[in-house]
Amino acid sequence: MDDFEARLTAVERELRAVRQDAAAARVLAGGADRDVSALTARLDAQTRLLSALRETQVEHGQQLGTLEAEVRRGFTALATGQAEISTLLQRLASKDN
Repeated sequence: MDDFEARLTAVERELRAVRQDAAAARVLAGGADRDVSALTARLDAQTRLLSALRETQVEHGQQLGTLEAEVRRGFTALATGQAEISTLLQRLASKDN
């Protein structure tokens, strides 16, 4: 009977240790779950930020295309005006000679 009581005491001691380990594991799992949730939230925020940045870049690209076309039209008009001025100056120079 003494052997049975000793074994029972050992099993009870081991059971307490197992319960403590299980409680510690639950605490660690809860912390890991919170960490994963926080990381997921950060990744979602970064994804939204990158999407907004891409949208802004696309809009800026379109605006730059419009501005480039306006600049080209302006330079074309300037070149036409310079050509007319040059023609008029050549006429004046021809009359003076």
